Amino acid sequence: MTDKARLEPIRFRSPSRPGWCHRRRLTLVAGALCAVVLLAAACGDGDDEPAVTPAPAPAPAATETAPEPPPPPEPAEPAAAPEPAPAAPAAEPEPPPAPPAEPAGGEPIRVGSILDETGPLNIYGTPMVDATRLAIDHINAGGGVLGRTLELVEVDSKSDQNEYISGAERLASMDLAVVQGGITSASREAIRPVFDDAEMLYFYNVLYEGGVCDINTFVTGTVPTQQVEPLLRWAAENIGPRVYVVAADYNYGQISADWAEAYAPSVGAEILATDFFPLDVSEFGTTLSAIQEADPDVIFSFLVGGAHISFYSQFAASGLAEEMTIVSTTFGVGNEHIALEPAAQENLYVAYSYYQELDTPENTAFVAAWQDAYGSDYPYITDLAVDTWDGWHMWAEAVERAGSTDREAVIAELQKGTTYVSPRGLVVMDGAAHHVTVPIRIAVTDGANGFEVIRTYEAVGPEFEQQQCDLVANPDTNEQFTP
Repeated sequence: MTDKARLEPIRFRSPSRPGWCHRRRLTLVAGALCAVVLLAAACGDGDDEPAVTPAPAPAPAATETAPEPPPPPEPAEPAAAPEPAPAAPAAEPEPPPAPPAEPAGGEPIRVGSILDETGPLNIYGTPMVDATRLAIDHINAGGGVLGRTLELVEVDSKSDQNEYISGAERLASMDLAVVQGGITSASREAIRPVFDDAEMLYFYNVLYEGGVCDINTFVTGTVPTQQVEPLLRWAAENIGPRVYVVAADYNYGQISADWAEAYAPSVGAEILATDFFPLDVSEFGTTLSAIQEADPDVIFSFLVGGAHISFYSQFAASGLAEEMTIVSTTFGVGNEHIALEPAAQENLYVAYSYYQELDTPENTAFVAAWQDAYGSDYPYITDLAVDTWDGWHMWAEAVERAGSTDREAVIAELQKGTTYVSPRGLVVMDGAAHHVTVPIRIAVTDGANGFEVIRTYEAVGPEFEQQQCDLVANPDTNEQFTP
């Protein structure tokens, strides 16, 4: 699979693929971290199948849009009859007349995805890839967008920055309506300028350290005001005020740690120390000794990646879990709670917008569709998977309202405040900040490789981004604001 990936880094997935979900289901296994790796390997089956001609399913949508052509004849009528004249001017000045130029029910709309399907960070990428494919299938099953099917162009970035950059450049050279992807903040900052330069609309569907303000970029993941602040506040009030921070040594971990320092005084917490670790570090003995000496009430984890999972098992083996409690804004989105034994994650608290266990009609239907596609033994549907699902659906709805895939027209619609009823609840795009307002839920590991929600905050907005970023008033702003 690796050799083939090098030869064919870009794959095309067309709308109706009745077999790939079922083949993939056979490779899924639950329990250990290797399950996630196997999931990524299973994705490779798609390489064996070339682009498929779009299924005729959306044809009905083409007939539904057929009524649109009548507006053009109306302008001709005024010359023969004075009465139709008022109708023609009303139809012609509107921006929407451009959509009819898009062949309804004709050529597919090509869209791009760039994610870590393989490599060390595929523990996050695999569910996001699966969510992307399921979202595309779901949108196409509903008639596509503007009566046209979506054709997905996928790049496997392989957890490698060079692959991200070259992959983004290849996608930017294509005629694509949008690209969604990137996982780490480092990867986002590597590819975001590429899509900016190409004027190609970009969605980043991952929780992150916040602050990005870019007319071309929309974010469906959560930011520190939605995760770090409520979790730190809850921990200080319910566990204790003394906090030791452990974080990944790149921009996500570094800036998130800065946010913890910034929020600490207002929530009644004290940051005792902060340790940073490169993504390939898997030995934490020295740090655990330092933590034991510092004697905090809370360990706040911003750790990232497969190597960092060992921190939790080493922490549990040290006996420190009896004296202090871990809270995290990253544990679980890489299926760490599936990879680790329950004893290695006891009483560990997290803050996310989505958990597979949510008992709502929307989530029940979503989980059923997911398991129908990937099997009931799928390890876990992560928060990042639903962020990704939301990104595709919010873009599709904005295109429908704009009546066009034109980048500026879609941005204008998104800036009106797109809303979407997601498996995680109501998601509202802030038009000026290009970030979302979502429910936030604090949960604790349940001893059975899952989570139990213990507190819900409804409609939590991206407050810092809303204060710093107004792309409606200042569309030329392009920077990342930090605390």
